[in-house]
Amino acid sequence: MTNLRDSIVDGIVRMMREAAFNVPRDVREALVKAYEVEDNPVAKANLDAILRNIDASGRLRMPMCQDTGTPTFFIELGDDFPIRSEVRSVIEEAVRKATVEIPLRPNTVNPWTGENTGDNTGRFVPIVHVDLVPGDQMRVMFLAKGGGSENTSKIYMLSPVLGVKGIKKAVIDAMVDAGPQPCPPIIVGIGVGGSADLAIKLAKKATFRRLNEPNLDPKLAELESELLEMINSLGLGPMGLGGRTYALGVKIEWAHKHPASLPVGISTQCWAFRRAEGIFDRDGSLNLVLPP
Repeated sequence: MTNLRDSIVDGIVRMMREAAFNVPRDVREALVKAYEVEDNPVAKANLDAILRNIDASGRLRMPMCQDTGTPTFFIELGDDFPIRSEVRSVIEEAVRKATVEIPLRPNTVNPWTGENTGDNTGRFVPIVHVDLVPGDQMRVMFLAKGGGSENTSKIYMLSPVLGVKGIKKAVIDAMVDAGPQPCPPIIVGIGVGGSADLAIKLAKKATFRRLNEPNLDPKLAELESELLEMINSLGLGPMGLGGRTYALGVKIEWAHKHPASLPVGISTQCWAFRRAEGIFDRDGSLNLVLPP
């Protein structure tokens, strides 16, 4: 059992290391495309700097941003996967190990005293969401959530009568308010329905869908494209200094809701989109799915 636990810890550390050094291929390709179509010289210079930063990070094996984020995990845990009761402690151990080995900046601070734990763990941190699924594997989706992009998260509790028009307005209002804070170009996740807490969780999880992967619902795929065009038409551009591309993609996830409410959660991800996905077999071996 110890060897199994160690294998999973080492696998999660590997995921966190690769996320710190590499943006996924879909994000890099979107940034390259944004650079190619940009005609604003300031925006083009910013995009060029971003792409050179990404290349240097991968080549030098150094974190691409000094803010190495809050470790956030979405876990799909098979009901026959071993050490199920130890999943949280395994993740905490992996985060402590990754903080030293990669290394990562300690970002976990007591809100009352300002004390930093020094290892990116603490009360309810790392942030872990677990869903039970059939099978004997464990799928791990890791996100290093930077403070700048987290600070522009929004939750709107709209009147249901506002419908899609209200959702569109909320998204645009959130983007205008965000401005340069989330280090654009960004990926925008939108969670609609459920409750206030579920909507923001869905928004964050929605951003794991690849930028070149449209929504399975044709109407929502159309809405995602429309919102992306609306956002970029604001002219905020890279780093909020003007240009064609403020957002690289918009992703929507939803849940059924109470008739009296319309929760809309919005989660922004900076261009340094540190995410990784992996599938652990019951023997602890890891198939790293993302980044390639």
